[in-house]
Amino acid sequence: MEVTGACNLRCQMCLVGHRAPLGRRRASLDLASFRRLLDELPELESVTLQGLGEPLLAPGLLDMVSLAKARNIQVGFNTNGMLLDSRRRRALLDLEVDWVHVSLDAAARAVFEEIRPGASFERIVGNLRALVVERGSRRCPRVQLNSVLMRRTLGELTPLVRLAAELGVDRLWVQQLSHDLSDTAGRADFESLRAFTEHECLWSDEQGLDRGDVRRALREAAQLARELHLEVRLPEVDPEVDPHVDEEPSSEPRDLSLLPCDWPWRSSYVNHDGRVQPCCMLMGDDRGTMGDSGAAGGFEAVWHGETYAEFRRRLLSPHPPEVCQGCAHYRRRF
Repeated sequence: MEVTGACNLRCQMCLVGHRAPLGRRRASLDLASFRRLLDELPELESVTLQGLGEPLLAPGLLDMVSLAKARNIQVGFNTNGMLLDSRRRRALLDLEVDWVHVSLDAAARAVFEEIRPGASFERIVGNLRALVVERGSRRCPRVQLNSVLMRRTLGELTPLVRLAAELGVDRLWVQQLSHDLSDTAGRADFESLRAFTEHECLWSDEQGLDRGDVRRALREAAQLARELHLEVRLPEVDPEVDPHVDEEPSSEPRDLSLLPCDWPWRSSYVNHDGRVQPCCMLMGDDRGTMGDSGAAGGFEAVWHGETYAEFRRRLLSPHPPEVCQGCAHYRRRF
């Protein structure tokens, strides 16, 4: 659930950084809507309180965590870490939030702050270090450092492994850019982000990218993580296999594990204004919209509606939805 579309940073790999900023109150999910969604989904197992915005800007974030925990729903979020101050850390620890993921793409201050305008490397690292220390021996929250691997951060990968181990986080998660945005060709509102992605992605051999250098950097990072006893997740950078599933188009697959993406059968993404999308990889609330959770019938009507059913059928066919064709997760290179 996107608890807010507002953000305090203008990160270059995010759509928020390429559009006019949104106000935190106007662009935040209200507590009543959140409670209604939980009421509609009594078997909900896990909820991630994030979207394109910064969750710690959401006025009702802590109340939402409390509501989820009261219903035995696992709950957590990803943050840029700028607002993870002592007051918020204490509140999150008291609520026993299940996970907190903090974004950090480089171990060098200058590289990191160029990617994420408005960020302070020292503040984020300090907040992250304090969270790990204050958590102590408790099981919650699980603290993860998230990093987006791009051309300009390839040389930062090994130093980042060292930093993550030194900070004592539970895991380092490294991913590629989420989407090539090929389905937005011709759209002026995606032009600058699409150009950034084309220049920084690691799945293209253009602009002199040596794939051998990429493989070597990943091997070195994996080896160092083993030596430092750090759990690390690294992305796939080699050309993807054909993700198409050889099945007769239907809305119910025989085995979810065979799919290149199982999101539309097990999870969903709700924007701060209630619009429902199949996943969080799309960027942009007008791409792949399945319906409005605030309309008659609520979320259940959207989930069981024909738009979702058709989307699932196409995802099982050799002709998946356009928004999926450029997705890094669907292409198995995320």
